[in-house]
Amino acid sequence: MKPSIFFILLLFSISIAAVSADEPSPYPSTLALPAVQNSSVTGLWKTIDDETGKPKSYVEIYQGRDGLYYGKITELLNRAPSEDQDPYCKVCPKDDPRHNQRIIGMNIIQKMEKNGSTYSGGTILDPKSGKIYTCKFWLDDGELKVRGYVGPFFRTQTWKRVR
Repeated sequence: MKPSIFFILLLFSISIAAVSADEPSPYPSTLALPAVQNSSVTGLWKTIDDETGKPKSYVEIYQGRDGLYYGKITELLNRAPSEDQDPYCKVCPKDDPRHNQRIIGMNIIQKMEKNGSTYSGGTILDPKSGKIYTCKFWLDDGELKVRGYVGPFFRTQTWKRVR
């Protein structure tokens, strides 16, 4: 029985090696992909409400021309049919440029700087309450831990990578 398993593995490895480097592989290169994706915070993330455990939105985190990191809402999730499907941030502070702006497309994370394995120094806006928090986030086993602070108090959400 063992020789047959060995023979199958040998044939499999020979068939993989036979694929030319100039030709696209018929096998997806998923082995290297997660390591590349997981090493960066940039990309699309599904936010998970820390109180209800339900997905709230998709946020795209990107690096700006200034080298800092930003996050904008690209889609709102789990909205009841009776809720406004394209809401405006009426509760955002009146002196904030996001006041009365569309929530979809809004930068809720601003001016985050990479400091080793964490990102900090910026802010995050909760468009539901209009509150702006000092922010810190970091990767933890492929998930993004996002923490908003008011003084010594904080809340942490776990966001799931979409892409």
